[in-house]
Amino acid sequence: MAEMKRYLLVVLATALCPVVAFADDWTPPTERTDLTPKDVKRVESVTRPTTDFSKPERFETMQGGAATTKATVNRDVFSQSSENITFAEEETFKLGNALFRKFWVSSPSSTQASDGLGPLFNARSCQSCHLKDGRGHPPEGDSDATSMFLRLARPARTPEEQARIDSYETINFPDAVYGGQFQDFAVPGLAAEGHMKIDYAEKPFTLGDGTVVSLREPTYSVTDLAYGPMGEDTTLSPRIANQMIGMGLIQAIHPADILARADPDDADGDGISGRPAIVSDHRTGDVKLGRFGWKAQNASVRDQSSGAFSGDIGISSPDAPNHWGDCSETEADCLAMPHGAQPRLGETEAPDPVMELVTFYSENLAVPARRDVDDPEVLRGKQVFYEAGCTSCHTPKYVTSRDAENAAHRFQLIWPYSDFLLHDMGEGLADHQQVGVADGYEWRTAPLWGTGLTEVVSGHSFFLHDGRARNRTEAILWHGGEAEDARDNFANASKEDRDALIKFLESL
Repeated sequence: MAEMKRYLLVVLATALCPVVAFADDWTPPTERTDLTPKDVKRVESVTRPTTDFSKPERFETMQGGAATTKATVNRDVFSQSSENITFAEEETFKLGNALFRKFWVSSPSSTQASDGLGPLFNARSCQSCHLKDGRGHPPEGDSDATSMFLRLARPARTPEEQARIDSYETINFPDAVYGGQFQDFAVPGLAAEGHMKIDYAEKPFTLGDGTVVSLREPTYSVTDLAYGPMGEDTTLSPRIANQMIGMGLIQAIHPADILARADPDDADGDGISGRPAIVSDHRTGDVKLGRFGWKAQNASVRDQSSGAFSGDIGISSPDAPNHWGDCSETEADCLAMPHGAQPRLGETEAPDPVMELVTFYSENLAVPARRDVDDPEVLRGKQVFYEAGCTSCHTPKYVTSRDAENAAHRFQLIWPYSDFLLHDMGEGLADHQQVGVADGYEWRTAPLWGTGLTEVVSGHSFFLHDGRARNRTEAILWHGGEAEDARDNFANASKEDRDALIKFLESL
């Protein structure tokens, strides 16, 4: 019944605007302006939540619509291009791939087009964090933390600072010394900011049948601070690198379809109160719907990419033109280092067309085809997933906009299993860091497509924003807040149903 209620809310979205506070200069769309009346009926029909779990739904195998890749399942399956891009676009994709894999070097160097690393940084290339375009992981044993980092931020201290957040001018305020991201590497001749430290404690969780599952609870700190103390009100938010697949299709979801599911005041009384993340476009400053990043802090794939270039690698771009990356004004030694901008190549270290090519590549990493969709246990697991209430946040499917910028992304039935809204996930997962409209308890619903191939592509099974969950069962049991009822439904289910749900997730 709860799922049917939510479906009716989606249908009514053409008439009802979600009760959400927006900027004065942005009117949230309440209907699909890209569709004909005939299209509307088709979209409503095909995205209606299923009630038949005896067989797969039509087109369920093609998670990314016509863009889905049917490539052999191996470590490279996340690195395939959308199946439906043109031959000419394949060249653009390959050029973007080369830049995504490119290692940047410190300035000055003989390879001038690669100058500009850091001076403080977390990785030397995009691929270093998103290895094989997959998910990052926390450091285990002696391994480094290249695919994981700490976001740094403090809350607003004055009404004026709060007004800047409320107007979407900024999402938060960096640490005065260490900036917005803790950098554990530096170019030669400069000290890194320090090192991230993680301490784990085992925390038992007893399931309904008496089975005890051990959850590892992390505590984060920093050591070897090279530039003085960190601010007393600075918060540490750990983040692992997200998988890269399907981003262009997510961008092509019409904002009205996401906003239709927002229920910030829980008007329908189902305990789920998803909120949209409203942010500013990095280049234009226009107010838009955020949908990328752990807290949906970026509105577009390009915003996500330029932010990573600047914060992770220390590379300037037209969207983030600071040549010294995240170096703060108090890190004088960092600001005294040479940068890599070459006037003959452009005004920034990664000028266009670099950003255009990397963005196109990131937008067109294909979603792999589903596996075992007709397996009886997978179908049973899908039913358990629905009946437990998981689809209240993990919305199974959408039809993308006919107005999408890339023809390959237009009017595609896709299955990301996310509502792309912010949800309170409880104290257990809280980082206590505000990011724009997201408070310290809220996270964007993570898309589930492709997560069944995490072990194949990334070689590990660590999940959640900081990789604390060592498997899918632990990831579910960490859910709290708005997801507590769904978690408890899973925890109290029979072992057969729990196993079936996990097998369903492994098929995505």
